[in-house]
Amino acid sequence: MAIVSVALPDESRLLHTLGLLASGLARQPVAVQALARTPASAPAPGQAHALPPRAVLIGQPARLLVPANLPTQAHLHAATMAHAAAHLRFSPARQDSSALKPMGQAVVGALEDARVERLLCLQHPGVRRWFEACIAPDPDPSDLGFAAFMARLDRMLLWPERMDGNHWIHKARDLFENTATRHGLEDYAAFRAIASILANDLGQMRVRMDPQHHAVPSIYRDDNSYLWQHPESPQGEEDTLALQQTAARAAPPPSAGAGQQSDAQEGPSLDLDLGLELSRHSYPEWDRRSERLKTDWCTVIDTLPAWQADALAGKSSQAGRQTMPPLPLAPARQLDRRQRLRRQWEGDDLDFNAAIEVQVDRRLNLRPEPRLFIRAGKGPRPTSLLVLMDASESVNTPGPHGARLLELEKQAALMLAESRAGHRTGVDRLAIHAFSSNTRAEVRYLRLLDFGQPFAAAAATRLQALQGRHSTRLGAALRHASNLLAAEPAGQRHLLVITDGAPADIDVHDERYLIEDARHAVQQARAAGIRISCLAVDSQADGYVRHIFGGRNYGIADDARHLPRRLSQMGARLAAGR
Repeated sequence: MAIVSVALPDESRLLHTLGLLASGLARQPVAVQALARTPASAPAPGQAHALPPRAVLIGQPARLLVPANLPTQAHLHAATMAHAAAHLRFSPARQDSSALKPMGQAVVGALEDARVERLLCLQHPGVRRWFEACIAPDPDPSDLGFAAFMARLDRMLLWPERMDGNHWIHKARDLFENTATRHGLEDYAAFRAIASILANDLGQMRVRMDPQHHAVPSIYRDDNSYLWQHPESPQGEEDTLALQQTAARAAPPPSAGAGQQSDAQEGPSLDLDLGLELSRHSYPEWDRRSERLKTDWCTVIDTLPAWQADALAGKSSQAGRQTMPPLPLAPARQLDRRQRLRRQWEGDDLDFNAAIEVQVDRRLNLRPEPRLFIRAGKGPRPTSLLVLMDASESVNTPGPHGARLLELEKQAALMLAESRAGHRTGVDRLAIHAFSSNTRAEVRYLRLLDFGQPFAAAAATRLQALQGRHSTRLGAALRHASNLLAAEPAGQRHLLVITDGAPADIDVHDERYLIEDARHAVQQARAAGIRISCLAVDSQADGYVRHIFGGRNYGIADDARHLPRRLSQMGARLAAGR
């Protein structure tokens, strides 16, 4: 929609004066014009009033379009001019926005607003009082909406010495100050990097943003459209997205034994988004500060994933999947006293048949065979492998090459399952599960393919229908998976985790807490005879993955596109007992 500007006769002198102020601060000519008065937009859900429009800054040549209904306080006009001048002097214009979601753009804009204002204040200290007089009001501390977070962020970056009760706000302040000290306020790229971290944290916290009703919280600031170059949307894309979001889902088929619940227990419940709830389990969690287990701290919900219509409509197609020959490694072998090897040079028992033949040879003056012993031979060792996939929100993010990690996880798991179905690996029993968490009260554990279950179309469809959501509370998922493996037949029991980042959840603010809990869960599993390994798709994972799983029990796929091959290699190596 085109932006319309007007210059009303009674405002022309004011606009001219403001233009002189903006031009002086920006060190270039700036034309200030009034935006045409437009009907007020509808308020966002939960808001009593619609947000007033914000100024629009345009470059080449520089123009600032201010809302016609902007309050007439002198300090507000001055702050608006100073902020626009700061952008014109210090901000890169028309950056490509295609790699950022609206929330990411908003966080980048908030940090950029604070960065350029500080740079301007260093050269013109007097403008600081204009910004302080017009900054967004302090929101209700109980408001955890996106607009409230942005308002608190604006205030914290203007007054960094103040305290806020929210961990994310303090983290943003610390990252901003450390970046300013280490790289300098002139380094736009460094602040863009920390904005990506903070936006990802908000996504993990499930903070929702309504782009249609969002405006920068501080009324004197422009709408930050000056910063971005937006790609044009294809015709009808919005309708397509809406259709995808409302696609019908088919109900999953009844599982074996479903409905054979005891009278004292409620039957399974079906949520079309989350799937069929099978059972709930309580697990402890390790507190690194008190160095003790918190009893029954986490709830793991065993779930059969929902079947989605788009998966049934062909999402499980083989198109685009990597094809590679299986990696045939011999299955692991162990000493088996049921396998008796006779005529050995050494052993635990005497081979009586060989001893008799020695005596016969001596009587016949023949040279006797000296191999007189029996020892245990090596027989095939049963192997159970459980692949545990990270299904948190972060796996939905496209990588540098466009592919989402979730799709690559599915592809790798399908290849492994098909190799097992064709008896081309040393794995006797295979299970493929996934997990995500929404606080300690809801750790979703998704049963995609269970031990002893044939890999048929139903299992493939469940796998293809998997969605990434929520967070990564790894320790609870490891404890539940270890319990399932402990029920497997004696032999090798392996648990292989695929993840793209360190454990995290929205109700935990100590970055080390869930890492230490996962490490404790790994140690418990190994004490029970279960070998746990990890394949991380994160070039920065070496530190925390080594700490959790140990030096020889992890691999790193720097490029997510290599995940299917790396998983096949690691699965075959584990099956061979290597």
